[in-house]
Amino acid sequence: MTKREYKDRRITIWPIYIDSSEPRGQGRRLPLGEAVRKPRVEEILEAAEELGLNPERIEASYPRKWWNIREAVLVDKKGSKREILRAIASKIRENRLKH
Repeated sequence: MTKREYKDRRITIWPIYIDSSEPRGQGRRLPLGEAVRKPRVEEILEAAEELGLNPERIEASYPRKWWNIREAVLVDKKGSKREILRAIASKIRENRLKH
């Protein structure tokens, strides 16, 4: 599998993408009403697993803060990135209500 084929099948989910406490200018990708406050990598992993996205924890540098190594989650691309982010955020909200 080439690097391009791999990239077409997997996407990186950074916690900041769905964090309602972060501004769009810093990397949040969802509207405030759909985002969740301070999502943890463990929550993203759990939500992605429940959604059947085959999650994998990775350490990498977030492009906007390349000097800071952080954890992210690599998931299967089953739909658009926005759809996946919405589904993960929704599942995290649902899981938080259960606990």
